[in-house]
Amino acid sequence: MDGLLQALQAYQTFNPQGWVSLYRLLPMWVGIVCAAVGLGLLLFGGGSAFRAVAGPVGGLIGLFWTATVTAKLGLPELTPRLPSFVAAVLALLGFAFPVVVIFLGVGIPLGLLAGQLVGRNDFLLGFVPALLITGLIGAVFQRVVATVVASAVGAWLLVIGALAALNQFGGLVKAVANQPWGVIIAAGLFAVAGSVYQLAVRPSPEEAERLRAERERLKLRKAEEKALEKRWGAK
Repeated sequence: MDGLLQALQAYQTFNPQGWVSLYRLLPMWVGIVCAAVGLGLLLFGGGSAFRAVAGPVGGLIGLFWTATVTAKLGLPELTPRLPSFVAAVLALLGFAFPVVVIFLGVGIPLGLLAGQLVGRNDFLLGFVPALLITGLIGAVFQRVVATVVASAVGAWLLVIGALAALNQFGGLVKAVANQPWGVIIAAGLFAVAGSVYQLAVRPSPEEAERLRAERERLKLRKAEEKALEKRWGAK
């Protein structure tokens, strides 16, 4: 467990080799499960299944950005457990209200960037407007953002899970894993393909609901016609 937590810490920094090395700590069966979940997210993650992604993403936002935001805002560190508490709250909000995580996930990094650009003394003047504007834009385009995020998470789970599942073929997998940028590019291509499929091929939730309603109406109409035929046949 300690090794797994240490490997996950690599995701707090720019460490491509460390990101990919996570597969070495996963048993084969966990790799198979991760790959299957990743494939599911690539195909269906942008819909109602996004709740399953928004929860963990909300937790990561709380863990990774709470300390940064409080430091940039000049707030005192109330307790070392604050990031964990915020992560738990955002994880629950992500499962219940995914749009909240989309708002924060889009708004916070762009807000931090805007605050950095305007300078330390005027950080709030850049951070707050950018947070609100970009967060609202992300919330308005919720389906697009949810699909892209779900596809990105699914693609990474797929490639890491595949490496873990095939780890018994040590030489080949090790050679692939030693090229972290190749793994990242492969995940990126999967993410793009998943996003395009979900946005351009699969019907939107509104379209799916319309098609379902049409099928129900057609089924009802056929049932009525069949009942009418039976009635006339009985006469």
